[in-house]
Amino acid sequence: MSKHLNLDLERLEKDLLVLAGQVEEAVRRSIASLMERRIELAERVIDGDREIDRREVELEENCLKVLALHQPVASDLRFVAACLKIDNDLERIGDLASNIAERAISLSAASSVTIPPDFVGMMETAAQMLRKSIEAFIQGDADAARRICGMDDEVDRANRRILNGLLEQMHEEPEMIDQLVQLFSVSKNLERIADHTTNIAEDVVYLVEGEIVRHRLESVS
Repeated sequence: MSKHLNLDLERLEKDLLVLAGQVEEAVRRSIASLMERRIELAERVIDGDREIDRREVELEENCLKVLALHQPVASDLRFVAACLKIDNDLERIGDLASNIAERAISLSAASSVTIPPDFVGMMETAAQMLRKSIEAFIQGDADAARRICGMDDEVDRANRRILNGLLEQMHEEPEMIDQLVQLFSVSKNLERIADHTTNIAEDVVYLVEGEIVRHRLESVS
């Protein structure tokens, strides 16, 4: 590996870590804004999404520059390809966090609506998955990445519990349907966040082993 290529790859890794940190914080703040009914916190998430988008585009451009300038092969090529894919998933997670923040603003005045406590657990699991997947990326740990994929089942179960509870509440309190639909959307957004984080873990397996496991990797508990 040439010195210049090595420096550029280190820069890509550093930029990816910064982006991942911003995205994880956005996820945590989005749920906090909902649970605590804090409009100003939700607005910070929405405003911060522009910075996440900017960093996503910048990282993608830098990945393409590395491909064009250095024409990396083997593990170096897989590293750049993984960065590109993870970059895209992080940006999508940021969008989903922003969606949750928008729902939080809509529900901020609806004091009669009970926020499902499972939202906090779903957020915490998704945030842990994101952090652990980035750690697995840094350490080149495919086994850890596979375990992260198994954590997605926990989020899916919580999502089903919440949706079933909301549907039941809709039947019992039809006058609350508009607000409950907003909560329905929050739960689906959290579930999608976990899905994108699973994609990142699968990209780590590809990076380490050179095997594309998306749609084929079984959950590992």
